[in-house]
Amino acid sequence: MSPPRRKDSGPKFQSESVKTDIRSPLTTAQGVQIPDNHHSLKAGPRGPTLMQDFILREKLMHFDHERIPERVVHARGAAAHGYFKLYKPLSQFSSAGFLQDPAVETPVFVRFSTAVGSRGSADTVRDVRGFSVKFYTQQGNYDLVGNNMPVYFIQDAIKFPDLMHALKPEPQHEMPQASSAHDTFWDFVSLMPESTHMLMWLMSDRAIPRSYRMMEGFGVHTFRLVNPHGQSCFVKFHWKPKLGLHSMAWDEAQKMAGQDPDFHRRDLWDAIESGHFPEWELGVQLVEMGKEAELGIDLLDATKLIPEELVPILPIGRMVLNRNPDDFFAETEQVAFNPGHLVPGIDFSNDPLLLGRLFSYADSQLSRMGSPNFQALPINRPACPMHHFLRGGQLQASVHRERAAYEPNTLASGTEFRVDGATQGFQSCPDVLESGKLRQQSASFDEHFSQATLFWNSQSQAEKDHVVAAFCFELSKVKSKEIRQRTVDNLAHVDMKLASRVAAQLGIDAPNAVAAAGRLGFKHHKMQSQLQEAPSLSMIGRYKPDISTRKVAVLAANGVDMIAIKRVIQELTDAGLQCKVVAPQLGHVGTASGRTLAVDFSFGNTSSVMFDAVLLPGGVACADALCRLGAALHFALEAYKHCKPICAINEGVLLLGSLGFSQSQQKDTALTVPTPGVVIADSQKAIEGQISQTFIEAMLEHRHWDRVNLDSVPA
Repeated sequence: MSPPRRKDSGPKFQSESVKTDIRSPLTTAQGVQIPDNHHSLKAGPRGPTLMQDFILREKLMHFDHERIPERVVHARGAAAHGYFKLYKPLSQFSSAGFLQDPAVETPVFVRFSTAVGSRGSADTVRDVRGFSVKFYTQQGNYDLVGNNMPVYFIQDAIKFPDLMHALKPEPQHEMPQASSAHDTFWDFVSLMPESTHMLMWLMSDRAIPRSYRMMEGFGVHTFRLVNPHGQSCFVKFHWKPKLGLHSMAWDEAQKMAGQDPDFHRRDLWDAIESGHFPEWELGVQLVEMGKEAELGIDLLDATKLIPEELVPILPIGRMVLNRNPDDFFAETEQVAFNPGHLVPGIDFSNDPLLLGRLFSYADSQLSRMGSPNFQALPINRPACPMHHFLRGGQLQASVHRERAAYEPNTLASGTEFRVDGATQGFQSCPDVLESGKLRQQSASFDEHFSQATLFWNSQSQAEKDHVVAAFCFELSKVKSKEIRQRTVDNLAHVDMKLASRVAAQLGIDAPNAVAAAGRLGFKHHKMQSQLQEAPSLSMIGRYKPDISTRKVAVLAANGVDMIAIKRVIQELTDAGLQCKVVAPQLGHVGTASGRTLAVDFSFGNTSSVMFDAVLLPGGVACADALCRLGAALHFALEAYKHCKPICAINEGVLLLGSLGFSQSQQKDTALTVPTPGVVIADSQKAIEGQISQTFIEAMLEHRHWDRVNLDSVPA
C-alpha cells in the first residue's frame, strides 16, 4: 500500500504550460511587480542609465539569451575587410589616434546585415540593415555599430525586448519569416507613438536597398568627441556610399528573394573579387556642447535626427573594402561588435537606448560564443599590444606565465606595477549629476511626429507613392481591423493625406485625428522641427555619376543583329558596365551576319530582377522569336514596370509593343526618348555611337520612378 500523498506546502509550479492572465500586474521573473515598463532608471530625466536598475538588466539579460547560437537580431549578414584613411587631422575635436594622421591606413572589418530574419532568410526583404564597422586602431578596437537608417523605433533600451518580440515571427506558429507585415508588430508600434518616425523610414525605399554598396550608414546615436584638452562636442556619424544611394522596386525585391535570396551577399562578394572595391565617405555632424537645445530636438533621443540642412556633414575620411573573408564562420559569423568598444577621444552621450546597448551587446556575445574569451578570436583580437589580467574561462587559448594576475603588484617584474587612472588610457567625460533616481524620461522626448512629417514632406511624389504602397501592403497582412485603424489614426498626425490614402486602400474608416490625439502617449512638445522640408531626406537627386558594376541584360535569339549593337556593348563595357546575353537557351545563338554569339543566361535561369537595365537589339528573326516567347516579353515588360532603363534598337522595340512603342518612332532624326528611361533608335544611330551616351545617362538616374500607368503593365 502506497503512502498517502503529502499536501503541497510551497508554491505550485507550472512545468507543462504557462498562460499569463493579462489582467495580472506585470512583474519581474522573481514576481516583483514592475512600476514602469517604459523607462530605465536614470540619474535625472536626461542623465545616464544606472547599473543598479535590476529590472532593465533582467529584461535585457533574458532577451539576449533567448536564441543560440545565431544572433537574436542581425543574424543574416555579409562582411568584408578593408581600410579607413583620414582626410586631415581632427586633433581639435578628438584625441583618437586613428583620427590624427592622414598617412595611416587603419584596418577595418565591416558587417552588413538584415535585422529581423534568421540566417537562412532572404537578403532583399523590407527591413532595417545593420552597418557595423570595427576599426583595428593602435589604441585598441573601436566599433561603430550602426544601421542604414539614422533613427530607431524606441527611445529607451528597456523596450528593446518588447520591440523584437513583436517584430519577430509570432510565437504560436513561427511566421512570418523576416517580415514586419503581421499583427504583433503593428499592434506594438501603433501603441508606441515614438516609433512613428522610424516607421516612415521603414516603409520608404531605404528599407529595400539595391545593394550594400549603394547604402548609407549611420551611427544612429549621439556620441561625443573629446580633444586632448578634455573639451568635448556632440557628434553624429554618417557613411556615404561612393556609388550613390539606390533602392529596388518593392515588387522586384520580393521576386529577388525567390530568384536569388543571397543577392546582396553575392553582389558584395563579386564586386570585391572583380576589383571593384566598394567605398564610403565618413562624415560627422558636430554640435558644440551647450548649443544642442538650439536645434529644436533632444540629441539623446534616438528617434530623432539632425537634418543636414541645420548641421552640415563634415567629410573626414574614406573607407575602402578590398578583401573578402577567407572563412565565413570564423570571420563574418564570429565577429563580435559592441558599441561599448571605444578608444580615447570618443565617448558616449546619455542616450538611454545607447547605454542599454552597452550591457546587451556584451551579454549577447557571451551567450553566442559560450565564453568571455570570444574577444581573443582572430577576427576580434586588437591589432595593438594587449596587457590585462583577465584569466581562465572556457576556451582560454592563451598560456599566461605571469605569477601576478592582479593590479597593483610588485611580483610581475620586481617593481611596482600600478595603473595611474589620472593620466593613462581612456578618460570619460566628466558630467555633473544633480538629480535624484527616477523612472521617467525628459519632457523633450515627448514629441513624436514633427520629424515624421518632415520626412514625408521631403519625399518626391514617387517616393510618397511607395511609402503609401508599403503601408498598404504591410497593414493588409494584419488581421485585426482595430490595429489597422489605430495605425491609420496615428498616421493622421504625420499627414492627413497620407493617412487618408492608406485608409482608402484598406477599406477602413477615414483617420480620426481627434481620437488619436486623445490617447495616452500622444504628446506635443515645444521642441519641434525648425524645417518644413529637408532635401537631404529624399533619395531622389542624390545619385552619383558612377555606374560601374551595373548589369545590363542583352536579350537575343537566332537572327540577332549584332553589328548594330556591337559598338553599344563595347562602350557600355568601357564605362564599367557588365553586359550579359540572355537567350531562350544556353550555349550560342546565331547572328544575322552568320556568326555565333555566346549566351550567358537563359530565360529559364534568370529574370529581369537580376539586372539594372535591358538592351533590346534588332534583327527581324530575333524579334519574332522573342515576341513569341512569353518569358522574353515578360522580361522586357517587367524591367519597364520596375522603372529600369531600356534601350531598344530597330525591331527590338516590338518587345515593348503592348506599351504603345513602335518602330515608327525610330525614323526621327534625333534619338527618341518617348518615356523616362526608354531609349529608342535605329541601327545607324547605334553604329555611329549616338546611343551609348544617352543610354548611360538613363542609367545614371538608376530608376525612372516617374513613369506613369505602371499598374496597367502586364508583368
